[in-house]
Amino acid sequence: MSATIETILARRSVREYTEDPVSKDDINTILECGKWAPSGLNNQPWKFIVIQDEDTIKRLAECTHYSKIVLQAKVLIAVYLDQETMYHHDKDVLAIGASIQNMLLACEDLGLGAVWLGEILKKSEHVNAILEVTDTFELMAVLAIGHPVEKERSSTRRTLEEITFSEKYGEKWIEGN
Repeated sequence: MSATIETILARRSVREYTEDPVSKDDINTILECGKWAPSGLNNQPWKFIVIQDEDTIKRLAECTHYSKIVLQAKVLIAVYLDQETMYHHDKDVLAIGASIQNMLLACEDLGLGAVWLGEILKKSEHVNAILEVTDTFELMAVLAIGHPVEKERSSTRRTLEEITFSEKYGEKWIEGN
């Protein structure tokens, strides 16, 4: 199995972090991976805000039910859709999802833990005010990143037979075809 596939299959959402800082080199690697996601017309509709200031992190923690995760993270990356760069909202949101996935996989490969926080979108106006972003930025997610607390993490997925069909809905895909 390739290293890429191993990284994809090993990645888990990590919600508990140690006190160890995340290096600037690792942050730059994560951002580099995010910017290399595919996007329609190569418009690269994303903007990233790196947050490490403890006071800003505390203020952002008030914007989510997952404040404990935010407070433990050593780095937050707020991911925005730049509406001045976008050409098609839905396609560009998908591109940003790919960018986020690239960053999560980079974290896994670097030995870091990360989780994609979406619930914080309910308070996007508050987040935007804290981060002082322009009105043309639409919050897509916040990534919480840090060195993972060592513990067993597992996850399950539905079987391919449950989610995959051959040609038409209802015609079961048979694994091994």
